[in-house]
Amino acid sequence: MGKYTKKLEEVHNLVLRLQKDAPNQIESFNQFMKAVEKPSALSLKQKELINVALAVVAQCEWCIPLHVKGAIDAGANRAEIIDAAMQAVLMHGGPALVYLTPVEEAIDEFLEGED
Repeated sequence: MGKYTKKLEEVHNLVLRLQKDAPNQIESFNQFMKAVEKPSALSLKQKELINVALAVVAQCEWCIPLHVKGAIDAGANRAEIIDAAMQAVLMHGGPALVYLTPVEEAIDEFLEGED
C-alpha cells in the first residue's frame, strides 16, 4: 500500500470510529459535505481542484491525498492539479510551495499504472 493510499485509509478509519463515538456530529458533517460537494455552479472536478489548493494552504497531510484522488477521480489531470496547487502558492507563498511535494507524490501514486 502506498503512503497516500494509507492516508486515505486513515481518514476512512477515523470516520468509521467517529460514527460510533460521535454519530450525530459525523452524520451532520457528512450530510453537509455531500451537499457542498454536489455539482452546482461548479462541477465536482472544479470543486476538487479548489480543495487541492485549500489542502495545500492548510498544510493538511490527509487532505492533500484525499483531494488529489478526488480530483483525479473527477477527471482532472496532472497539469490541472499542479495548476490548482500553484494557486495556493500564489496566495500563501513559500510554505505552500513545499507542500507541492506531497501533491506530486500523491498524483504519481494515484496515477501509477494509468499511463
